Amino acid sequence: MNKFFFFVFKIIAAIVVLAFLLDFIYSKSFCQSKQRDKIGCIYNSKPQEFDVVILGSSRANNHFVTEMFTNKGLTAFNFGMQGSKLFESNLVLKLLLEKKNKIKNVIIDVDLNLRTNKRSDAVTLKFLPYLYGSDVIKNQLMVLPDYNLLYYIPFYRYTKFGSKIGFREMFFSSIDKKSKELDFGGYSALSNSNNPLHENLEVNPIRSKYYEEIKAICKKNNINLIAIMTPVCEDVIGIDYFSKVKKLYPEIHNYENAVVENKYFFSCGHMNDTGARIFTTKILKDFFNK
Repeated sequence: MNKFFFFVFKIIAAIVVLAFLLDFIYSKSFCQSKQRDKIGCIYNSKPQEFDVVILGSSRANNHFVTEMFTNKGLTAFNFGMQGSKLFESNLVLKLLLEKKNKIKNVIIDVDLNLRTNKRSDAVTLKFLPYLYGSDVIKNQLMVLPDYNLLYYIPFYRYTKFGSKIGFREMFFSSIDKKSKELDFGGYSALSNSNNPLHENLEVNPIRSKYYEEIKAICKKNNINLIAIMTPVCEDVIGIDYFSKVKKLYPEIHNYENAVVENKYFFSCGHMNDTGARIFTTKILKDFFNK
């Protein structure tokens, strides 16, 4: 019987050692690659001085053309991410500052993300490989319901989210394979499409603790915060949503009708490349003309 228990103990010990080893290998791979995604780029790159950092969801990622900022001599990068909410935008800003980057201006698209204080699970999990190496990531992710399992059980985070941060992504990170996410200064252009141009905004915006924190962080670090509502198409339902946002947060600049013709849109909430360039021209003229 003692031999049996000793055998079981050895198996358990081997599994634990293997879990620690795999966790180390995976984390090491992610924590040396700066070409796979925007989070890894921030975490693994040397500190920079940015004239303009762009934050937000796809409505930032697809609407602010980085090249047009750099053509004016501004050091800029678009850190907007598909599906991101203010929870993740808040964390990206914290991570940029934790990594000693200097930022003069932050442009953030906040409009549709003021409908909720929830996080984006799909985007949040991308921060998990850096959980042990960043205090701001560790502290922010404490709100996750299974945080203790993710933090204390080795390799658990990689097995649970294997489709996003599993072997394939670990391997590409280990060889630092470049992805398209970082092309064009982080800006992702959309083409024309036959998507139905329809968006229903018959909801009320709410106060966001993450946006409030972004404002406080910018004030503390002498960063000029430019909060913006970006355009929607002609056929949006509940267009008074934007006036409600303006009433809730008067400092947010409303550009919901800066571009309205359907020919400039990929979908009702996302402009195509032509529309994005018209919109970015307006932003440059209004905020960076000097």
